[in-house]
Amino acid sequence: MVEVYEFWTMIISLVVVKLCHWVYKWRNPTSNGKLPPGSMGFPIIGETLEFMKPHDAFQLPTFLTTKILRYGPVFRTSLFGAKVIISADMGLNMEVAKTNHAPGAPKSLARLFGENNLFVQSRESHKHVRNLTTQLLGSQGLRLSMIRDIDSLARTHMEVGAKDGGLDVKETVSKILIECLAKKVMGDMEADATKELTHCWRYFPRGWFRFSWNIPGNGVYRMLKARKQMMNLLKETVLKKRESGEQFEEFFKIIFGEIEGGSKTMSIEEAIEYIFTLFVLANETTPAVLAATVKLINDNPKVKQELRTEHERIVRDKTEKGEADLTWEDYKSMTFTQMVINESLRISSTVPTMLRTVEHEIHVGDYTIPAGWIFMGFPSVHFNPEMYEDPLAFNPWRWEGKDLRGILSRTYMPFGVGSRLCVGAEFAKLQMAIFIHHLCRYRWSMKTEATILRRFILMFPHGSNVQFPEDTEVDNSAG
Repeated sequence: MVEVYEFWTMIISLVVVKLCHWVYKWRNPTSNGKLPPGSMGFPIIGETLEFMKPHDAFQLPTFLTTKILRYGPVFRTSLFGAKVIISADMGLNMEVAKTNHAPGAPKSLARLFGENNLFVQSRESHKHVRNLTTQLLGSQGLRLSMIRDIDSLARTHMEVGAKDGGLDVKETVSKILIECLAKKVMGDMEADATKELTHCWRYFPRGWFRFSWNIPGNGVYRMLKARKQMMNLLKETVLKKRESGEQFEEFFKIIFGEIEGGSKTMSIEEAIEYIFTLFVLANETTPAVLAATVKLINDNPKVKQELRTEHERIVRDKTEKGEADLTWEDYKSMTFTQMVINESLRISSTVPTMLRTVEHEIHVGDYTIPAGWIFMGFPSVHFNPEMYEDPLAFNPWRWEGKDLRGILSRTYMPFGVGSRLCVGAEFAKLQMAIFIHHLCRYRWSMKTEATILRRFILMFPHGSNVQFPEDTEVDNSAG
């Protein structure tokens, strides 16, 4: 009996020692040099729970500001089960973006895009899909046809919303976006397929940016289920078109033309992965940012009136010319609207806009950032009072006289930086401007209970509903 007791005492002691050693190694990771200061939190979960606490969407998270006060602008932590370096140092962020090209993301995000997705593979494959996306969403593609489709869809959805007495901005913009991209990428789809594709997003979980545990009922499980459903729908549509000999849109001809004779090939599976990822990236960004922009406009009557004046002028000018649809020239003439969009993007960029996997050791002063760690760069310069007077204030007039076409500078980087700079930046700004144009043709207000939080992604606990008075009328003289 004594021997059995001693045996189990020894086993338990070994387990405790091993556990303590594991915890110690977790909290004190090794490197070839001195690591930046910081805390790794609890084993596996790290400091994810604190990092993911909801916060005011228009202010940097408390997690970041507290850590900066304690450790400085560069510190280490553990998030989503990964070792992470967080930086609010713009010089370091720019350097890492230029010299490291592999995307940095938790496994839940990588699973969403698929292990073989060209967006998250090598630098060469990413460059390939960037070129494809540029042909669809670059300025030339937008100028030639996309603007007409966005204009028509925005007008139609706004008219329906006005008749119903209101609409949810985020949901409406999501519908416009998916309908527009589906038509341009997939061509004419069966009515049921289009409706199902649009409705898929309603069931797509908003909490997919989290731990990668695939447990029935949790966010990742629902995410993967939604992904499978949407992938099957897209693949079925493509195969039906190929079997029937139906013509694809020009964008798909580019993809399959390369299969037939180009130097860079793309299989049907890769093409479907690419289309799905394009939809996800677009749908998880622009609708939420635009809803936040509408909230900012609603809360600032002077801004709202200035926008109304600008868009009344555009309607009046088009009426005199006998024109209906918006043109590229109309879009470029929306000067104050562009100022509002720039300011909204600045003040709502309270998450890392630059995510990389460190490919080689980086030396920062006395510290060493090991290869293999995830690097998160926050655009803290957006809230630097030396760069922006009263940075927490929403003030579109601060952009007066500045280049409104730029999407990147050392003091402005809402679309990322380096080789991973968002190729759909111009498309996002175009969609925002056209939606604002049609909204400002009505009398509207956003519900007072509408609040905006961030839990890495933007959250709208009470929706993003806009109300139209019963007697509201639109000036139809411009279409």
